[in-house]
Amino acid sequence: MSQEQYLKKKMGFWSLTALSLGGIIGSSWLFGPWATAKLAGPAAILSWVIGAAVITLIAMVYAELGRVKPETGGLARYPLYSHGNMLATVTSYSIWLGYCATAPVESAGVIQYANQFWPGLYDVTNEQLTTTGILAATFLMIFFVIFNYFGVKLFAITNTVITTIKFVVPVLTILAFFMTGFHVENFTSQGFAPNGYSAGLSAILTSGIFFAYTGFGNVIMMSGEVVNPRRNIPLALIASLVIAAIMYILLQVVFIGAVPPEMLVNGWSGIKFDSPFADLAMIVNLVWLSWIITADAMISPTGSALAYTGGTSRHVFAMAKSGFLPSYFGVINKRYGVPTRALAFNFVIGLLFLFPLKSWTAIVAIVGAIGIYKYASACVTVMVFRKVGLTKDNGLPGINVIAPLAFVFATLLIYWTKWSKVQLGITGLIIGVGAYLIIHFIRKYKTEEILGGLYLIVYILMLITLSYLGNFGGISILPEPYMSLIVAIAGFVFYYLAVYNGVWYMHKKGNVAELEKSSTNQP
Repeated sequence: MSQEQYLKKKMGFWSLTALSLGGIIGSSWLFGPWATAKLAGPAAILSWVIGAAVITLIAMVYAELGRVKPETGGLARYPLYSHGNMLATVTSYSIWLGYCATAPVESAGVIQYANQFWPGLYDVTNEQLTTTGILAATFLMIFFVIFNYFGVKLFAITNTVITTIKFVVPVLTILAFFMTGFHVENFTSQGFAPNGYSAGLSAILTSGIFFAYTGFGNVIMMSGEVVNPRRNIPLALIASLVIAAIMYILLQVVFIGAVPPEMLVNGWSGIKFDSPFADLAMIVNLVWLSWIITADAMISPTGSALAYTGGTSRHVFAMAKSGFLPSYFGVINKRYGVPTRALAFNFVIGLLFLFPLKSWTAIVAIVGAIGIYKYASACVTVMVFRKVGLTKDNGLPGINVIAPLAFVFATLLIYWTKWSKVQLGITGLIIGVGAYLIIHFIRKYKTEEILGGLYLIVYILMLITLSYLGNFGGISILPEPYMSLIVAIAGFVFYYLAVYNGVWYMHKKGNVAELEKSSTNQP
């Protein structure tokens, strides 16, 4: 029996929606509204709206890819089909680094809230975990690995239960703050956008907004294990993102309204909280709610990390299958039906984020800066599949418009991020390119494998240049919105060049017929 056959299809619409929500509703609801308000003030509401709109466009792109060719670890495999080993390697390593960072992010969130019960886990002055806190977070990450070890079926059942429980607390928090201690004047006293609208745009990638919404990617990671993927993948993505967007926007509204006006003397950037929503609940004498939020702070990040731990192991499985990692990590445990070696490997990589960065905010900033690149490549791949005739009747309405729009907005999100954060994205690129060059010469790949993925490197270099010249930490050679308009036009033009690059590669490689056969045989 093949390795893939052990990853049996066990997930339906409800468990798939719960998987997506399990990744989306994690530590971001506990920290995101606070971090975004500090940067943007009441304009943080618009940040969540824009983030939701962009990620929904991107999710529809992945929904079609999941329908055309549902495959375990699909985020790593799709670029391989459309542009070859160069793009697939760079994209895969960027995805992998971003996903490996998620378990330490959620663990850090849990431990920070746990500091209320066991002081000494979190250093409030330096805003980072102590040595004891790091050890506690490490043990929590070990738990995530052990839990996922017992397979997809147990994971799907328990994740649905956990997601149901942790969804109730944010809703309860929204209702409680709306009815108690809501200060309408907070929305105007400092100005709606005290730091300018540019601060709200930058916050999308750096304050946990994009990190929160990208939990939907777990659905694509595990699409090879889904019953009736043509129906369940797009429905689960739409349902989970709509629910999450409404919840996060309302959480941001109530957070802004719940802050005592006297705390805004030094502006929104001056608000200081250890455990934002729990602290606010104590301030307005909702002691019972503070305890519930604190208890949920143990559950929400844990549930999200469980979802990501399972999804990331599938990504490593796909990387090994594609030859980007040793085949040792592409082995499925025959008893439990999961890639257990990949689970252990991701745990080790996660520690490399936790130990030096030591805090939720520091890791989230890196994840947001690195992670956006993978979404741009998917927007190109979905149109390449259409151009070469793979999609057929598996396509979704409007993708011809949605895909280029998603690409342009992904480009703008990178540009809107502070220049210092954009530079962090180079890390994933360097690792990916370095890994590919080693593989290329060892396996003696043909030249078209480099040419097929060359567009991504040029694209990233273009973004770095535009970010350096722009108004978000750059040298500001042209005022807004003109610079953003130039970036959007450049992204639009580059999109079609990238699609042409992919069509050329697929015909040059001669793999269209093989992929067409496999895609039309999907249920």
